[in-house]
Amino acid sequence: MITAAAALILFPALMAFSAFADLLTMTIPNRVSLALIGLFAVFAASVGMPLESVMWHIACGAAVLVATFLMFNRGWMGGGDAKLASATALWLGFDQLADYALVASLVGGVLTLVILALRHYEPRFVSRSPRFAHLCDGTEGVPYGIALAIAGIVAYPNSQIWALLTAA
Repeated sequence: MITAAAALILFPALMAFSAFADLLTMTIPNRVSLALIGLFAVFAASVGMPLESVMWHIACGAAVLVATFLMFNRGWMGGGDAKLASATALWLGFDQLADYALVASLVGGVLTLVILALRHYEPRFVSRSPRFAHLCDGTEGVPYGIALAIAGIVAYPNSQIWALLTAA
């Protein structure tokens, strides 16, 4: 089914795009989160996801949005990261939320250590690169969208919408 193939490809593609955008620009475009929200609605409807399940997925995305907005408000994460995490949680639902958070935390910890090492050692190929010099800048944050994207891709095959799409 063309819809299932598109959903199985588009979610990981949007995750990968957000990771690379964050790596290169320290920004996750709003259109990525909006596309994820819109595509979830389209694909959930196309596979006949029960309304109760859709509502639980919306509740999951909203809960993550509240939590990540508080983190953004305290300066603990970027706004793009908050929106991406919320849109990803919409796709994954509460069933996969703990796995998503665990993988994001572990990958994010490793990513943070790598960024700290780059900032300490400032290797020439990074610090002089027009694309990557910001990674050595101590005033910049960590492109946590990379960890969020990896975690989303890891958790996606265990999600309800994946099961519905692959069964279609």
